[in-house]
Amino acid sequence: MLKNKVIVVTGGAGLIGQEFIKAIIEQNAIAIIADINNEIGEKVKEQLSKELHSDNIDFVKLDITSKKSLTECIDYLEKKYNRIDALVNNAYPRNKNYARHFFDVEYDDFVENIGLNLGGYFTTSQKFARYFQKQGYGNIINISSIYGVVAPKFEVYDGTTMTTPVEYAAIKSGLIHLTKYMAKYFKGMNIKVNTLSPGGIFDNQPETFLENYKDQCLDKGMLDKSDLKGTLVFLLSDMSKYINGQNIIVDDGFSL
Repeated sequence: MLKNKVIVVTGGAGLIGQEFIKAIIEQNAIAIIADINNEIGEKVKEQLSKELHSDNIDFVKLDITSKKSLTECIDYLEKKYNRIDALVNNAYPRNKNYARHFFDVEYDDFVENIGLNLGGYFTTSQKFARYFQKQGYGNIINISSIYGVVAPKFEVYDGTTMTTPVEYAAIKSGLIHLTKYMAKYFKGMNIKVNTLSPGGIFDNQPETFLENYKDQCLDKGMLDKSDLKGTLVFLLSDMSKYINGQNIIVDDGFSL
């Protein structure tokens, strides 16, 4: 479905990013790990290349908040591959004070985290969209969340110290509308923009939380990172050619 497409995944060395890289390689495409951490990025590239027996995984260091870094990334890919078919906005930059409870969040931290993340997605989309416009086509997939769609279900955190960060809700809801804005703005440019909004992804969370979360779902509960692969591939493929400006939810019914 994705044969020979050149696909960039920001945050490609992370938990979900690595799974996206696998999905792309499994569909015979070229996967670009774009990550701010050079050491981890190179390590993940080597690891996945061996695991998947593939020479089609590349790494490029990228800071999504830096126009210079974005320009260097695009220039490198253009020179090496002569095209970029799609961008998956998956990185999640944040400062050291991120994820405090609501009454403990300072204004400066709130603004910084919104800027790093939502601002980073904007800047990355802007730079790649300029390239796509010149190229004559392009595809942007933004990774949001069910908490960009519905209000947090705080009861799932009962018995734990966990919470949904207020910045997260603001970022992810803003990203969904930014996606719609861009899809409309790019009318006539042959640039498709959609959002993929996952439910919770299993990452060894406390058992109490996992049980509470599952009670809100229809079947499985917390998703495995691999559960997003099919939807991502669909949105990257020509089978979703006329799906544009949409938010696709994958959450086992949590948001119902």
